[in-house]
Amino acid sequence: MSFKFTRRRAAGLIAGAALAPFAKAHAGRVLDLRAGGGFQPIAIAVANFVGDDAARTVTGVIVNNFKRSVFLQPIEAASFAEQAVNPDQPPKLDAFRVVNAQFVVAGRSQRGADGRLKTEFRLWDVSSGEQAAGQQYVTDAGNARRVAHLVSDAVFTRITGEKGFFDTRVVFVDETGPKEHRRKRLAIMDQDGANMRYLTRGDELVVTPRFSPSSQDVTYMSFGAGDPKVLLLNIESGQREVVGNFPGMTFSPRFSPDGQKIVMSLSQGSSSNLFSMDLRSRATTRLTETDAIDTSPSYSPSGGEIVFESDRGGAQQIYVMGASGGGARRISFGQGHYSTPVWSPKGDYIAFTKQSSGSFAIGVMKPDGAGERILTEGFHNEGPTWAPNGLFLMFFRDAGGQSGPKIYMIDVFGRAEFQAPTPAYGSDPAWGPLQE
Repeated sequence: MSFKFTRRRAAGLIAGAALAPFAKAHAGRVLDLRAGGGFQPIAIAVANFVGDDAARTVTGVIVNNFKRSVFLQPIEAASFAEQAVNPDQPPKLDAFRVVNAQFVVAGRSQRGADGRLKTEFRLWDVSSGEQAAGQQYVTDAGNARRVAHLVSDAVFTRITGEKGFFDTRVVFVDETGPKEHRRKRLAIMDQDGANMRYLTRGDELVVTPRFSPSSQDVTYMSFGAGDPKVLLLNIESGQREVVGNFPGMTFSPRFSPDGQKIVMSLSQGSSSNLFSMDLRSRATTRLTETDAIDTSPSYSPSGGEIVFESDRGGAQQIYVMGASGGGARRISFGQGHYSTPVWSPKGDYIAFTKQSSGSFAIGVMKPDGAGERILTEGFHNEGPTWAPNGLFLMFFRDAGGQSGPKIYMIDVFGRAEFQAPTPAYGSDPAWGPLQE
């Protein structure tokens, strides 16, 4: 069994091959992510990887990833006796049972004679004494952090049965300067805040970036001297093109699941309606025709439906309709105003912003409107975006006053919340797919 990753950004090949287990691999899902009040994260010991400086980087990134994963809880290395484990032989699992570890990760990462970085890991099930997973990667020397994310994803998937999310990036609006004269630039970072770089210079106002779910392309709105423009940017090549100039557009378009279409809201006088555009032909199709404000559309994972917000009933609420238009059904009925709906990549939830009693909340509901749950609320929370595995959301929060917005991450069950590290203020996050 083997597989390969191609990565233009890394300027090299990352190859992975399964390591033969010392014992029969343990099968089956271990963790029920949807367990109720009795939920307990899996305790996992990450032994210090052996090797050179890259080993320390890989170990540190893996531990930090697990700390933010909600479902895996890394045990402090100082508490277990065998802090470094030889990956070529089974660890002494009794030493890890003492600290109640349920799994152990051991590995090696070092540069070879050819200058390339070789990293390998093994995951051990403490209760069965069996190797649960094992993989090795060979890549360019500068890719230690990327390899650590790949290892983290492999372990997360093996234990939870769900796709990983660590090897992803987030596009957002970086905000600097005083509130009255804020400079906004499009930026991109790894999901843990590392490797941030700017994608625009800051000479034009940029808002609402949206990642393609099927490629490393981003669409966003730019406000310059003329009409607002919708641009399509390839974050690897830096190539950008104008999708169209649409006076009065209220929200940036979102991609269809296959990345071949976008859906958007265009204002016409006092009303706004939804349109779709085929990116290959640039043909535009009108989807709604009302005197209301229909905006913030988002495709379902199948591409067959669209969720959007509308005040057609007198206040902002959430509606669902077919992707080709037609009749729409209201799905939000709680107290307050609902906005910025986004369909989960798994299709099981729709995330939203809810304004009620002077506070802004981020919540989720099922596609039929049932099971509404508020995950977090405060002075001003807005703009949820899904991780590609549908288990986590990012959003931005503005505390008011002279401060600025910050980006936060929360799991879909509202168990834990973390601030995403950004160099300054950050808003409008858009979570990208797993990297190629």
